[in-house]
Amino acid sequence: MNGDVHVLSLDDPVGESLRGHHCPLGRRLGRAAAYLPEVATFCAVSADPGPADWADLARLLGPGGFADMFSSPAVPPPDWEQVFVLEGRQMVLPDGSGPGQADVSDVVELGASDGPDMLALVARTRPGPFRPRTHELGTYLGIRDSGRLVAMAGERLRPPGWAEISAVCTAPEARGKGHAARLVGALVARVLARDERPFLHVAEANTGAITLYERLGFETRKPVRFQGFRTP
Repeated sequence: MNGDVHVLSLDDPVGESLRGHHCPLGRRLGRAAAYLPEVATFCAVSADPGPADWADLARLLGPGGFADMFSSPAVPPPDWEQVFVLEGRQMVLPDGSGPGQADVSDVVELGASDGPDMLALVARTRPGPFRPRTHELGTYLGIRDSGRLVAMAGERLRPPGWAEISAVCTAPEARGKGHAARLVGALVARVLARDERPFLHVAEANTGAITLYERLGFETRKPVRFQGFRTP
C-alpha cells in the first residue's frame, strides 16, 4: 500500500472512523458524530466547526454530556467546561515495516465472552478509556496465566487505511515477560495482512510505553493534545 494514501485521515481519526468503518457503532446529528456510550466516549465535529455544529454535538450528547474530543484541535464554545487536557503523541509504523519473529503460541483472540475479564484487567491497569462494548471496535488479543487474563491489546480507531493499536496493558504481577511486545507484534501482523498500517496514541508522560513502541519500530508522526469537555 502506498505510504501516503489516507495519511491525512490520521488528522481526524475519530471522525474518519465514525464516517466509515465504525459508522454502525456511532450516532450522528448534522456534522457532529459520537460513538455509542457503551462503545467509547469519543466524539467529533467537522474540520471547520461553526456554532451549528457545536449545537448539534451538544444535542447529541445531552445537557452536561461528556465530549471526549480525543486529539481534535477544534475548540468548543467558551461555555463548555474543560474536564481534562493531556499532552501526547501519535505514532505510526513506517510503510514497509513489519514485526519481527516472536513466539505467540500463548496469544488468544478475545471476544464478547471475555468482556468481564477485559474490564477487570483495565480496572487494574488503567490503559485508557475502555467501555463494555469497546472490544467490538476491532480485534483484541490476550494472554492468560492459569486461566486468568494478565495482558491484552487491541484495535480501536479505524480511519481509512489504518488501524489504531490500543488498550495495551499487563497486570502488575505479569510484567517483565515481554507480553506487551508480543501482543502488539501479533496485532501489527494482522493489520499488515489486511493491507492497512498500524498507528497508536500515547501520553507524553508514559515514557516506558514510548520506548517500547520505538523499539517495535513505531515513529512519532506528530504531537497531539487530548481534551475532554462538558456540554452546557
